[in-house]
Amino acid sequence: MMDPIDLAHSITRQAYNIAADRYHSLFRDELKEKKYDMMLLDFFTGRLNKGSLICDAGCGPSGHIGRYLANKGMVITGIDISDRCIELASNLNPDMRFVREDMAKMSFENDSFDAVVSFYSIIHTPKNLVQEVLREFYRVLKPGGLLLIAVKAGSGESTKTDLLGIETDILLSLFSENEIREYLTRNGFDIFFSEKREPYEFESNYDRIFVIGKKLDRTL
Repeated sequence: MMDPIDLAHSITRQAYNIAADRYHSLFRDELKEKKYDMMLLDFFTGRLNKGSLICDAGCGPSGHIGRYLANKGMVITGIDISDRCIELASNLNPDMRFVREDMAKMSFENDSFDAVVSFYSIIHTPKNLVQEVLREFYRVLKPGGLLLIAVKAGSGESTKTDLLGIETDILLSLFSENEIREYLTRNGFDIFFSEKREPYEFESNYDRIFVIGKKLDRTL
């Protein structure tokens, strides 16, 4: 019998293998239009040293969040569960490292990264399994390492049958700001930034929640 998180993430892998090219064509340059997100990433990198090692967890087919961070002097490893996403991101950013990984069961050693960035990657994990992903983020972070996580605001979870106009199953988990803060706190992070913004007019109609936490030095 397949492990529940393996099953959930296999659905995500299949969906993004199918939709990666369309996602790439739609969103590869979207960050240029998101002033808030760029300011937040600047704030985040301002708390790190140049050359810091960052894992872009759920980098997608464009790796555009990691690209922005690399341009700020960070060293990026992008991971994604989709083979096609990794292929496209690697082709677009040949100077960056991309690896196919399940973010709930990464192959990296403990204390590998100074920071982890997770933009809308846990929204495809069932909410009762989210802590498995957060524990992995905690594990691969160095003591005092930073986690920046972005989710879509709402409640509950549902299975959609469409991704970017392509017929495929995909899970969508939505979170309240208090809920995502509790997830991080419960799994070893001290939160020092939490904010919500309204969607830009070209985004799907969900508020966005951004939370930054610091890895506490304690045993979970």
